[in-house]
Amino acid sequence: MDVLTETLLLGAKWALPLLALWILARCLRSMLRERYEPEVWGWLEAMDGSRAALKHWECILGRAESCDVTIRSDAVLDTHAVLVRSDRGRWTLYDLSGGDTLAEGETDAGRGLELQDGDVLWFGDQRMIFHDLDEAQRAAVERERGVPGALVSQGLTLLLLSIFQLLLALEYTQVTEGRAQMETALGFAFLILLEWCCYLLMRAMDRRGFELETLAFFLCTLGLAVSASSVPEEMPKQILMLLAGVLLYLFLGFWFRDLRRTKALRWPVAAAALGFLALNVALGVRANGASNWLDVGMFRLQPSEFVKLAYIYVGATSLDRLYRRRNLFLFIGFSAVVVGALALMGDFGAALIFFVTFLVISFLRSGSFATVFLAVAGAVLAGVLVLTVKPYVAQRFAAWGHVWEDPYGAGWQQTQALSAAASGGLTGVGAGRGWLHKVFAADTDMVFCLVSEELGLLVALCAILAVIGIAVFAVRSAARGRSSFFVIAACSAAAMLVTQLALNVFGSTDILPFTGVTFPFVSKGGSSLISCWGMLAFFKAADTRQNASFSVRLSARRRFQEYEDEQPEGGDDL
Repeated sequence: MDVLTETLLLGAKWALPLLALWILARCLRSMLRERYEPEVWGWLEAMDGSRAALKHWECILGRAESCDVTIRSDAVLDTHAVLVRSDRGRWTLYDLSGGDTLAEGETDAGRGLELQDGDVLWFGDQRMIFHDLDEAQRAAVERERGVPGALVSQGLTLLLLSIFQLLLALEYTQVTEGRAQMETALGFAFLILLEWCCYLLMRAMDRRGFELETLAFFLCTLGLAVSASSVPEEMPKQILMLLAGVLLYLFLGFWFRDLRRTKALRWPVAAAALGFLALNVALGVRANGASNWLDVGMFRLQPSEFVKLAYIYVGATSLDRLYRRRNLFLFIGFSAVVVGALALMGDFGAALIFFVTFLVISFLRSGSFATVFLAVAGAVLAGVLVLTVKPYVAQRFAAWGHVWEDPYGAGWQQTQALSAAASGGLTGVGAGRGWLHKVFAADTDMVFCLVSEELGLLVALCAILAVIGIAVFAVRSAARGRSSFFVIAACSAAAMLVTQLALNVFGSTDILPFTGVTFPFVSKGGSSLISCWGMLAFFKAADTRQNASFSVRLSARRRFQEYEDEQPEGGDDL
């Protein structure tokens, strides 16, 4: 190796963590600091002339301060009624008071009351007039609120990511040779090409937000680095899985643009999920104590990863009416079947992830802590049963916190992972120069320590912060979401990713029991990668920033501006 190459590799070792921090900072700044402008879909006008804006597609009305519209009257219940808007623009009023809500003198008979602009509504002793806004009126209202601040340039951020990837490719080409060297170089080249194609597609659609995708591609870059270290011969397979994930993300993004169509397929999606699990229970390949794999040609797939997407989809769409218990009970039954199938397969880590997601969805829908506490109590009993009938799970719990007492037995994997991570320091020993990839499951269950060893603790922490940043942005966006579907889908997907992240990182470092789950986007494995890109579509659909998401149709303000630009000077104002 000549002096120039050695100098470049030494520079790359220090440049990688700096670039990772820069990329992360730019994405988070753009995602979390942009001024948010609420959307207005209608108004409720009281008799004293005061007005309350309807800023969501499902608005809770009542006396409680937590309601979307607070009605201050002793005759009004804490949660008195719900106003629901379809994505076709039709409003329906649902009574939660037991018959004390009227629209034009009619009472909700359980199916809701369709509203028209100007209808008179009664909530207890309070009379209000409902005003719907058409597209031109909405555009005028949004125009008065001003134009949101500009996002941080994502073109420059993506350029920084490309430099990060090129430096990694340079390092790996120095430690590999022959066919592995060529496949590694082509793998990183394809990744760069794919991300720029996605960016140009978004720009062609006049969409400004690309932070979520940039963070996902950053994490996928680390995943590609993990494959290059452990199994460079499988690089083409990993690239195919990445391409499949991105295509699924784009498909779901466009699919969510029509909310009525999305909700219509909830039960077929549920049936498909149960079919996947039944096939897995019957034909699953057992590995490491769990039969959660299926061999399909040259690929080994994990159906539970695809069921994650179906579970979020069904949970967010089957509970479309607020405070309707029937749908909640149906979802509880669906959840019980899913978790039961995972228990039969012995996939304890996946069952725990699904359970946490169930808690999030059920609380968002019911608002009842009693429901959550009841579910937790049931889970504790189920956990005791699992520890009794699944000896390998009990062994993992027994080793928790005591891995150094048996470093050549039950604690072998984690002691090796901790030693490797410590040897990497802040900047790592260099891409492809570590030894942890030779330990079993280092590129899946212990990938955090593998990245820490080769690329350094700083880059590994950036990977953690990237996942947490995506989740925080999803929850922040969900609080302003148009529909309960987007709110529940984004929050439950965030809970699923963060739980998965915590189990992987804390399990490999012996802070939590070792459950054998993957690090989102980073761990080697096609099923997990495709599932993570699918979940990214839920986050994108919840992004209501001005023209940031292709899952959200062009805003009324933008259409109004285009209409105005097309008019000759001196034309009539709307």
